[in-house]
Amino acid sequence: MKKRRRVLNHIATVHAIAMCNIAELAGGTMTEVTVPSGYRWIPKGMTVDYLAKAETDLKAVARIDPIPTFVEAAELPVTVTVTDAANKPVFRAVITMWVSPK
Repeated sequence: MKKRRRVLNHIATVHAIAMCNIAELAGGTMTEVTVPSGYRWIPKGMTVDYLAKAETDLKAVARIDPIPTFVEAAELPVTVTVTDAANKPVFRAVITMWVSPK
């Protein structure tokens, strides 16, 4: 995410909700390519931690660890870490995805 005026807050750092949006984009993309084609998913909830001021461009990385065996409907926690240009974590989210057979 580029640090642009449209994603800044009143103190000129990247807005908290903009970081939530990039976390959901990264987490959703990773979930889409991980969940088998016979399943569907939807975000159920998200918890976030603001770790530092986001004063630069940002990068979001989503992880599932371990990748589960998909058998029945279940919650799937996806961890997303957002880092700044110096690779310092500024934001962390755990997105609970609800995964179920189609």
